[in-house]
Amino acid sequence: MHQTTSSQVSDDAIIETAAQWFMRLQEDDCTDVERHQFTQWLAADPRHAREYQAMGGTWAACEGLKPAITAPASPVADNAAPPGSRPRRHRQVFLFAAASAMALLVGWHQGWIPSQYESQQADKNTRIVTLPDGSRVELNINTRLTYTGYRDRRIISLDKGEAFFEVARDALHPFIVQAGQGSIEATGTRFNVWLYQQQVQVMLVEGSVQVVSDRAHPEHSVQLRPGMQAGYQAGDTQPTISHSRTADTSLAWRYGKLVFNDLPLRLALPLINRYLSTPVMLADSATGDLRLGLNYNTREMSALVNALPQVLPVQIIPNAQGNPVLYRQPATPPRS
Repeated sequence: MHQTTSSQVSDDAIIETAAQWFMRLQEDDCTDVERHQFTQWLAADPRHAREYQAMGGTWAACEGLKPAITAPASPVADNAAPPGSRPRRHRQVFLFAAASAMALLVGWHQGWIPSQYESQQADKNTRIVTLPDGSRVELNINTRLTYTGYRDRRIISLDKGEAFFEVARDALHPFIVQAGQGSIEATGTRFNVWLYQQQVQVMLVEGSVQVVSDRAHPEHSVQLRPGMQAGYQAGDTQPTISHSRTADTSLAWRYGKLVFNDLPLRLALPLINRYLSTPVMLADSATGDLRLGLNYNTREMSALVNALPQVLPVQIIPNAQGNPVLYRQPATPPRS
């Protein structure tokens, strides 16, 4: 191996070199010249010794084996086994452990391996949680997400439901929410994300976020400013943008309310269904065009569904699976 000075390499390169030396020193054909080069490399920079020691410690933790030497080998005793006589199975286990250690250390330093992981869920009640990075998240009912902290970023996977994020500012560690096939990236801001089946709605309250509808194509991202909304669903190449004047209505769930301002049923039902064990369905697009208003308590959604025929020209007929299906009633001609 060739000696490398610390002035020529980055921290990541030091880790890789430490891993290479660690592997090489375990080989039977490692020469005295190489061991001398290793000693020179080890003494050239305090970081070299620190990373090599960390490599040995992780390797030892992987298999409970003794870490490799950190100095040139002493003369071999006369009764020592020759280099080529090491059992093959022991050598395979050794190399596997060393490779595991190298993967762990190099992977963490390069941001491949997480250092923090946490799962949060809200079932029948909303919850407020603080993530390991200090960010505050309010979870709507029937919501599940996971937080994974990496060396260079914070990843939140919204598996289902809705959450309001108050992100702890950290420009060096972007805060990325993955919802559906897209993602929302921020550094420090306040925003709401709602996921229903493959539909995603993002509303920005403060700061700015980048929204991507397909993580495979990050070049099609859009930037939101406060008061703007973005929506996407499976198959979209770019989010649709709208300027919202209904922040209070979109975030009313945080106060146990649903507020509909002349909203089409096709858009209102997904918001209602998240509070129901048996989703309500539409018979056709004409029924979905009917508009719904008023304010509702989120704990009374079943009563709301039963009351729909009183406020809209619809009737409710259950289907074979037990789902309530809304059918638009024909207009009644005026009496003569």
